[in-house]
Amino acid sequence: MKASILRRFKQESATILPGAVPSFYAVMDAELAFARDSFFSHPLVHRCREDVLPFLNDDFGHGIEHAKKVAVEACALVLSEAKHLEFERARRLSLLAMLSGLLHDTCRLEGEHASRGAELSLLILQDYPLHDEEKAMIADAIRCHEAFSKHVRFEHAATQILADSLYDADKFRWGPDNFVTTLWEICNYHDWTLQQILDRFPAGLEVIASVQNTFRTAAGKIYGPEFIDIGLTIGKKIYQKIQSYCAQNDCSGNKIL
Repeated sequence: MKASILRRFKQESATILPGAVPSFYAVMDAELAFARDSFFSHPLVHRCREDVLPFLNDDFGHGIEHAKKVAVEACALVLSEAKHLEFERARRLSLLAMLSGLLHDTCRLEGEHASRGAELSLLILQDYPLHDEEKAMIADAIRCHEAFSKHVRFEHAATQILADSLYDADKFRWGPDNFVTTLWEICNYHDWTLQQILDRFPAGLEVIASVQNTFRTAAGKIYGPEFIDIGLTIGKKIYQKIQSYCAQNDCSGNKIL
């Protein structure tokens, strides 16, 4: 019964703001088109997609679809941030962003998952045709992607762009994606009752709201808060729906007489 109720709220969450699309997708259309094409056509990206699959957690909302979105949007952000670099250097950096996005949550269910993921990335990438410096840049970016982590300042400008772009692309997922998909997969993974979900909701909304001021790239600072605003609107409405349901039921699906 609980699973069917969660599916119901997941479906309802997707209908709350169906036409609300962050402006990032229109403004960054060219960069995103290149990133999507690279995701499916670049041989190193294809190899990395296969290599990370055993380490991703689809049941916890951080599987290959999450990794794909972060990879594509981190790539687009890098292209936007690196316009001052020569063409080939910017393209190369965007590839590193794609790989970083695929690798960033390989240790998501472990403690200190960002640091552990950085270490694992070096093992996965050890035989890739990348320079040692590039592998280190990817590991540094992954190490710094966790929410509310200290904003590390790197001496290497390219590493800064890469790390900041990965962080922002990952935090874009705290917007609509969180309430349409991720939340329900995490709740199901933990086997929380509807009452437990309801009890956690206010604090969860506060945490998500607090990420609005943590975006790091120029584009992230412009478009990131819109992602969060849309997500919070969906979250508050679905919270009201759960409250209404629990006012008439015992939050386990049994009707109160």
